[in-house]
Amino acid sequence: RCQRWVENCRRADLEDKTPDQLNKHYRLCAKHFETSMICRSSPYRTVLRDNAVPTIFDLTSHLNNPHSRHRKRIKELSEDEIRTLKQQKIDEAFEREQATQELNESNAQNTVSEEGGEEQEEEATPLTLEERENKDYLKSLFEILILMGKQNIPLDGHNADELPEGIFASDNFQALLECRINSGDEVLRKRFEMTAVNLEYCSKTQQKQMLEICESCIREETLREVRDSHFFSIVTDEVVDIAGEEHLPVLVRFVDDSHNLREEFIGFLPYEADPDILAVKFHTTITEKWGLNMEYCRGQAYIVSSGFASKMKVVATRLLEKYPQAVYTLCSSCALNVWLAKSVPVVGVSTALGTIEEVCCLFRQSPQLLEELDNTISVLFQNNKEKSNELKEICRSHWTGRHDTFEVLVDLIQALVLCLDAVNSDTSVRWNNFIAGRAFVLSSAITDFDFIVTIVILKHALSFTRAFGRNLQGQTSDVFFAASSLTAVLHSLNEVVENVDVYHEFWFEEATNLATKLDVQIKLPGKFRRAQQGNLDSELTSENYYKEVLSIPTLEHIIQELKDIFSEQHLKALKCLSLVPSVMGQLKFNTSEEHHADMYKNDLPNPDTLSAELHCWRIKWKHRGKDIELPSTIYEALHLPDIKFFPNVYALLKVLSILPVMKVENEKYEVGRKRLKAYLKNTLTEQRSSNLALLNINFDIKHDLDLMVDTYIKLYP
Repeated sequence: RCQRWVENCRRADLEDKTPDQLNKHYRLCAKHFETSMICRSSPYRTVLRDNAVPTIFDLTSHLNNPHSRHRKRIKELSEDEIRTLKQQKIDEAFEREQATQELNESNAQNTVSEEGGEEQEEEATPLTLEERENKDYLKSLFEILILMGKQNIPLDGHNADELPEGIFASDNFQALLECRINSGDEVLRKRFEMTAVNLEYCSKTQQKQMLEICESCIREETLREVRDSHFFSIVTDEVVDIAGEEHLPVLVRFVDDSHNLREEFIGFLPYEADPDILAVKFHTTITEKWGLNMEYCRGQAYIVSSGFASKMKVVATRLLEKYPQAVYTLCSSCALNVWLAKSVPVVGVSTALGTIEEVCCLFRQSPQLLEELDNTISVLFQNNKEKSNELKEICRSHWTGRHDTFEVLVDLIQALVLCLDAVNSDTSVRWNNFIAGRAFVLSSAITDFDFIVTIVILKHALSFTRAFGRNLQGQTSDVFFAASSLTAVLHSLNEVVENVDVYHEFWFEEATNLATKLDVQIKLPGKFRRAQQGNLDSELTSENYYKEVLSIPTLEHIIQELKDIFSEQHLKALKCLSLVPSVMGQLKFNTSEEHHADMYKNDLPNPDTLSAELHCWRIKWKHRGKDIELPSTIYEALHLPDIKFFPNVYALLKVLSILPVMKVENEKYEVGRKRLKAYLKNTLTEQRSSNLALLNINFDIKHDLDLMVDTYIKLYP
């Protein structure tokens, strides 16, 4: 290409030059190229197409201009001359900044302690002009990346297949960089105005490296607070899809310097199908990559989608083996019954839960469809206005996360079917193709007998844990007394298992009555009949089939999960909630926390004085003034002015508050999960980035640009 350019320019004196020499010492004016060969992305940058060749030349006009006949040719500079010119520029810039350096030195001297302490200052090596310019340039790039993360702007712009052939369009990063140049960023302008044409501003590899440093530095700000607090708990949310790969969102709970319980998002972990590999990577990332000491972990909880529960349970078990005090608990943001249903290892249950979420999502997407459902409910419950209004209100909330989800669904299913069928039979153009198509698919799904019998059995099996689960998400006193009621809950469930034939008969009868009302045929699942290929046992009825594959496994699973998640250690920890003065008052100040606090003995500053301190704590509240109310939450107790006089009580309350089962009392400190949900909702799957997500979710965390630049220079010299 260089040879063609020289030939077209009629420059015989350049024919013996190599392409490297031509690129280094010579430039060709843009006026010699057709406009179709040029892309102008900014006033300072002219990008040529790869096949651009100069074709516009006026080789005769100079003959009529006597002044141009003796025009000087561009001189090819030797290496020594180039070095001399560079040195001159450095000297000029150095003189300009000498005054600034002197000012900085005087400021540095003023920071020396005035108390006479002998502090030796490390003499920093002065930066050369080139190093200083490079740091300023990198700082500008980091500022752009942080802006993109905080504002949730994806790195990529237009896809290549979206643009006509030959049209050039910058990606979002380059567009913002050009915007800064146009707005007067001298550092970037100097960097790029003399850059060779068609050179990428910042490669994808470099962007990825810088983003990883941004993510690490932002995360480190939170992790530093966690380490200062010592104790923490780990919570994961449901597996999410990020640019085609499954990731596990990780949050951390801790009490900060202001005695506030916080739950912060600290990053994504790539999900592994093998639970043992997942457990190893989970532990390695938290301890080695993020630098948290798991010896200080006091709780772990996993909110999982259907199908992932068994794998996350393996992770919990592996961590418990290494760190016995990292108690495996439920998470306060997830209803117990929903969590139990999602963990049931029955395919039909997973399928039903997926269908329920899709139905709820469809009605939330269309206000018109929700209004249609309201009208259907009004007709069906015209004789019970109170029930009608209650169901309408429930439908406008995220009802799939309620403790009584399946009870609500059984009440609603007829209205849902009639509403979805109405959409399918509507011959007008009220509904778009997406709504109509989804309505048809979901109507077929919820009128399947397998779905109906599943939700009815789940409704009854989980009715025994409904009140227990609601109390776990209630006030501190509710959680304390719920721990005492677990034995009764397990006793009731065991009784159902022992008499499962009788219970299942009633449940199945309700399912068949509901199916008859919806005009659904009562039959065995199609996949089961196809698998048997005509070898069906004539004595196998639908009732017996669902008892063996659904009722019994579900009940046994619920019992086992309750035993696992409410281990002896977990229950001991919940018994320590009697430290909260309002709970103490309900127990007539006749409490014995020291018996349950053994597990936290090593976490106390003065374990030998615990018994005496607890006695003083009880006396303080028992003989309080008449106008003094008892603090009802751990949050209120931690913020008492005189809590510092009870160091052991403070330490115990702090550890108890970070247990995932305890709710975050002050909502403004639980923003990590809300922002995570908002990011996932507002960002297309293919545009999601684990690095940018952390910047977006933690947009209010301070960041040190100089640290990011120094880290980058150190890692990628």
